[in-house]
Amino acid sequence: MTSYTTLERSTVIHASADSINPFVSDFSRWVVWSPWDGREPDLKRTYGGVQGTVGATYAWDGSGKAGAGTMTATAITPTAVDVELAFTRPFKSCSAVHFSLSEHSGATTVVWTMTIPKTVASRAFGVMMNMEKMIGSDLAKGLSSLKQVVES
Repeated sequence: MTSYTTLERSTVIHASADSINPFVSDFSRWVVWSPWDGREPDLKRTYGGVQGTVGATYAWDGSGKAGAGTMTATAITPTAVDVELAFTRPFKSCSAVHFSLSEHSGATTVVWTMTIPKTVASRAFGVMMNMEKMIGSDLAKGLSSLKQVVES
């Protein structure tokens, strides 16, 4: 039986869920808020399918910190987006990403959840790095950037 690590961060954005959803469901718009974009200026990006729809993909290939992998939109509703995140380098792993958008009183709570299976590679990585601190801080940074982009 596989066990999992679940990381979650949230923020409140003063905008409707309809205004926020395109920024998380359309991978081509991640470049303006993602905590990982910009770390490698020569990162190769490839988009597939119709962005903002189920089945849309985003593949990246970097020479350094970014590694390589793909994201595939697996479910999109007005209040949630699910993504399969598959790394091929520096090690193979497949995680589930979920964004929930809950509107209330003129604002939207955005929750970003990443569920990572505990594999031999992720356990070894976890020994060297604190995944909660490292990835959790990336999720918080991304949500802060998303808030800035949407609210401006």
